[in-house]
Amino acid sequence: MSLAPTLDAADLEAYFHRIGYEAVDEASRAPTLATLQGIHKRHPQAIAFENLSSFLGQPVELDLPSLVQKLVYSDRGGYCFEQNGLLRSVLTTLGFNVTGLGARVLWNLPPDTLTPRSHMVLLLDLEDEPYIADVGFGGLTLTSPLRLVPDLVQTTPNEPFRLIQSEGFWILQAQIAEDWKPLYQFDLQAQYPCDYGVSNWHVSTHPNSIFVNNLIAARVERDRRYGLRNTELATHFLAGTTEKRHIADAAELETVLTNILKLKLPEDSDFSRLFGA
Repeated sequence: MSLAPTLDAADLEAYFHRIGYEAVDEASRAPTLATLQGIHKRHPQAIAFENLSSFLGQPVELDLPSLVQKLVYSDRGGYCFEQNGLLRSVLTTLGFNVTGLGARVLWNLPPDTLTPRSHMVLLLDLEDEPYIADVGFGGLTLTSPLRLVPDLVQTTPNEPFRLIQSEGFWILQAQIAEDWKPLYQFDLQAQYPCDYGVSNWHVSTHPNSIFVNNLIAARVERDRRYGLRNTELATHFLAGTTEKRHIADAAELETVLTNILKLKLPEDSDFSRLFGA
């Protein structure tokens, strides 16, 4: 049974407005695959993946009021615990049966690298079939839920994905050009707020954390993905081409964060250390 808190009516409406989801009738709010697909497609287009808080030395809170204030009302984004934490409460409010899982990241790591359960994934029991949902995996976040079925190539509004099984784990892979690249692996053991709290504290405060030492942001659109890492912005088009842009100074960075990543910057947004200042 889901332990996620639910949103009140006003916050739920504000969330729908934030992501551009038209919940105009009972069908669009019913716990169905169509509702899940509609929300899952729009959420990562509207709410960017970003780690501004941890990079700037600010706290990352996972309680629902903090998530709603930050991601919905303050036009900010967040990383997996925030993004999927909010989505889990939204879906629970609508009547979905949602379980939080923990995943070990494999993306861009050597084979057999063992990483902690530092990523949050959602498991849904939907229409007598299990699905996973995930709006918080940075530059390759899903734009559609996936059936929890092994070896099935599944189309999404963006890249194809598939799930394979190996040694008791599910592994999510994305098709990049002609290659299948692993994103993360997970099992079906439920995770609880205390589990996410420990992982969130580690990734947001540990002096060696990638989120403490690097500025990372990403947002997806219908035909492209934007990925920012420190002073480099990459635009990956679904047609297969990539454009790269070097950001020269803090003023240009703030323009990218505001206009391309669609973020409202927090107070005390000092990015000078990225430019040697």
